[in-house]
Amino acid sequence: MRFAKFSKMTFALLALILVLAACSGGNSGTTTNNGNNEGSTPTNVEQTNDGGTDAETPAAVEEDFGKDVSGEVSIWVFNENVFEEVAEAFMAEYPNIKVNTVFVPFAELHDNLQTALASGTGAPDIAEVEVGNFTRYVTGGVLEDLLAEPYNAGKYKDLVPAYNWERWMSPDGSQLLGMPWDSTPGVWYYRADIVEELGFPADPEELGEFIKDGENFLQLAQAAAAQGKQVMEWRDGPIHWAGDEIGYFDDNLGWVRENDKLVQVLDYTKRGNQLGWAPHLAYGTDEGKPLVQSGQLMGMALGSWGARDLEVNFPEQAGKWRVTNLPFDINFPIGGSSFVIPSQSENKEAAWVYLQWAMRSQTAWEIWTKYSIQPGYTDIAQQDWYASHKSEFLGGQEDYKLYEKIASNIPTKRLNPLDGAAWNIWVPRILDALDNNVDSRTTLQLAKEDVESMLAEDLAKLKADLGK
Repeated sequence: MRFAKFSKMTFALLALILVLAACSGGNSGTTTNNGNNEGSTPTNVEQTNDGGTDAETPAAVEEDFGKDVSGEVSIWVFNENVFEEVAEAFMAEYPNIKVNTVFVPFAELHDNLQTALASGTGAPDIAEVEVGNFTRYVTGGVLEDLLAEPYNAGKYKDLVPAYNWERWMSPDGSQLLGMPWDSTPGVWYYRADIVEELGFPADPEELGEFIKDGENFLQLAQAAAAQGKQVMEWRDGPIHWAGDEIGYFDDNLGWVRENDKLVQVLDYTKRGNQLGWAPHLAYGTDEGKPLVQSGQLMGMALGSWGARDLEVNFPEQAGKWRVTNLPFDINFPIGGSSFVIPSQSENKEAAWVYLQWAMRSQTAWEIWTKYSIQPGYTDIAQQDWYASHKSEFLGGQEDYKLYEKIASNIPTKRLNPLDGAAWNIWVPRILDALDNNVDSRTTLQLAKEDVESMLAEDLAKLKADLGK
């Protein structure tokens, strides 16, 4: 299968993404709805009152993004196969622009980009940036503001789920520093045959509603545990999902991870941990794969990209898996990437032509989706060729339509340069609560006190930088 090489790379990223997001808090930010909205929505999509879109039969997105522009563009990427295919398709339509795609391993790309941006030389014209690393580049004016002339990317805002727009904004909400690309709602993949054997509803819609209630999901986890089965990869997953739903800091850099929902979810997480509901390892590892193959690991929380990896690595289980929303009524993105244009680029006009085409053309999205990349634009997602997709691996389920619905429910939050440091303080407190049954509300209060004490100087400096 043509995805084998991509999947091997994906597993390398998966361990990092899940450690930083699904099972380890991720990089989140403040809850906000700020952001400029310049320009207008393309004419083939009708706006609804809630800021979404409504088009029963939306027209294909076709536009000339600048065929009279010429130049040469370099782009650093950490995904291999797909970008070469996209570049070839672009150059067939825009022969005056040459795209040089340079593959750089994940960690090396982000480190090299940071070095190049800091030194003022050596950066590409475009770089693929993963969400957990994005905040490394959001200060110092090293990236182009895509809301400003000549980009005017604000015209696309109403076509992007609110969370996916906001997470690529600057910390003060005044600039769009990354072009939204994929939509990565967190979902729960599960073995429908095993769920049914355990006596629970296996239909995705029915089960999705059922597991929004935490007590119901714990019943399922308990029934699974009685049969030696586990319902997720990571023992501490749900409390980190709930944390990622709201972020770390508010607009004034105040700590936000201390609400009643987090207390409740931490209680559930402690109870699930006592059941042994997770092996606490990634399914793509040498230790994890046999658990999936045997049916012991019967469910996992992944981004909407997960179905492709499951299909590639466990083809013999085709038809047995389904997908639904996350348990505990939690909505947050797992993973995700964007594209940035460094300010030092000398080919900004050509870079913007390529970037718009790659984000907005149907030709590009027909390629992206082959590699389990879901559109971050609602008008693309409403196209029949996409929305009517049925996954044979998922038993004929219309999975893409579900992903789009879930994405619309994800709250907004803005990423913050201190999220990573806060994460390193947050995790030990959570693990202590799980291992020593520390009171949940006390745990959250202690985490807040730790962050405010240990990051006091950093918070003060960031506040000054942002004019808070």
